[in-house]
Amino acid sequence: MSADKTLAPYTLRAAVSNRRMNRRAWLVTGLLVLFQIINFADKAVLGLVADSAMRDLQLSAGEFGFIGSAFFFLFAIAAVLVGFLAGKVPTRWILLTMGISWAVLQFPMLFGGGAAILLVTRILLGGAEGPATPITLQHVHGWFPAKERGLPSSIVAIGSTLGPIIAAPILAGIIAHPDLGWRWAFGFLGIAGLLWSVLWFLMGRDGPYSHTATTAHGADPAATSEPAPDGAGSPKQPAAEAASITERADILKLVPIRAVLGSKMFIVAVLAGAGCFWTQGFLTTWSPKYLAAVVSLPPATIGLVSTFPWIIGALALLVLGYSSRFLMRRGVTVRWAMGALFGGSLLLSGVCFLILPYVSGETAVAVMTLGAGLAMIYPLAPTAVAFCISSKQRAAVMATLTGLASIGGVIAPAMVGMLMDKSGYVPAPKGIPESVEMAARLADGMNSSFGLIGIYLVVVGIVCVLFLNPDRTAASLQKKFVF
Repeated sequence: MSADKTLAPYTLRAAVSNRRMNRRAWLVTGLLVLFQIINFADKAVLGLVADSAMRDLQLSAGEFGFIGSAFFFLFAIAAVLVGFLAGKVPTRWILLTMGISWAVLQFPMLFGGGAAILLVTRILLGGAEGPATPITLQHVHGWFPAKERGLPSSIVAIGSTLGPIIAAPILAGIIAHPDLGWRWAFGFLGIAGLLWSVLWFLMGRDGPYSHTATTAHGADPAATSEPAPDGAGSPKQPAAEAASITERADILKLVPIRAVLGSKMFIVAVLAGAGCFWTQGFLTTWSPKYLAAVVSLPPATIGLVSTFPWIIGALALLVLGYSSRFLMRRGVTVRWAMGALFGGSLLLSGVCFLILPYVSGETAVAVMTLGAGLAMIYPLAPTAVAFCISSKQRAAVMATLTGLASIGGVIAPAMVGMLMDKSGYVPAPKGIPESVEMAARLADGMNSSFGLIGIYLVVVGIVCVLFLNPDRTAASLQKKFVF
């Protein structure tokens, strides 16, 4: 038998070695990465245009913060509704609908919309983007068998951090260009969204391991899963009998959704996810303003430096993804291979935010970058939770988790804006540079928020290490509800 034939199917290594297998699976994965890049670029654009938009639209910090929070008003509702819909409708069409909606909602600001239009379009855009992470994860899972989903899931998750990395310098250049300006930043994203939608319509498909394919063909792909190494369990073995759920995740039986949502593990994942979304809300709304006040960076440089937390987040996801894969292949339970690593990262992030109010200048930028970057690992939460439920229920549960966790994104922009107002910060009029006094007040307001989120992340990080346990949750649910 040749070396090529010994490689597990649907792995990236096998794709490179054989030069023929599942090209469609990796093509779809690549398109989903682009989808997530556009998704997070849409979020980041508001922070990049903050200074210009606040002056042109005559908005206070509190008002602009409210607009930033408005993005999440429909986020949770849409995520939950679409998540349940995805159990019946092919995710291919859901993704296409989202892509077109994102694009269309960018153009009103390009064509001269004011503060009210900005508020409405951000609310609608949040609703359209709410289901993005759970639906992309559900879709990519449909292209790979259970054992090989770790790598493509991590790659798609990294796409969420690449959005600001790739888009921020481009958007900053557009904003600074004398013939374009901040409104064209929205226009650029609208055009990018339309182009992606055309590509997806032509090439996007639902995979052979999707729940819709299983229903259509009357066969369960999970039934072909290989047994665990060394006879540590077979597909017919009940989940409750094995220490790790890794080998049996695709053959779990349906359980009441309310039981999953009421489990200790799900509640812990929601609380941790809210901390991650708080950080995202801060980065996409206020981070550029913070960078300008702390070290007086010019707009073009702010666009570059704004990408640093997302770079750290991409590296963190890559390292944690490969570490989890390495550990689970050696029999380590999902709790320790993923849950504990996730919690430990949030704990370190919280420590950084607690330190942040006591440093300044470039040191503050470095600490903020590390703290925010380590919190950019939210996709690990729904990925961990997905191990304890049936494939037909994963989209609904992951979407509900995302919707509830997004409350952190609602709180962050408004919370920071209100604390800035409370500290006495007032934006400078159009054409007048920010004064040293106002910059100091801005920093004071933001530092107050850093202290609060730092304590929160430390606590939820510890709780995740202790209680984010998909193995035990799966065993409990299957034992209690499957007869």
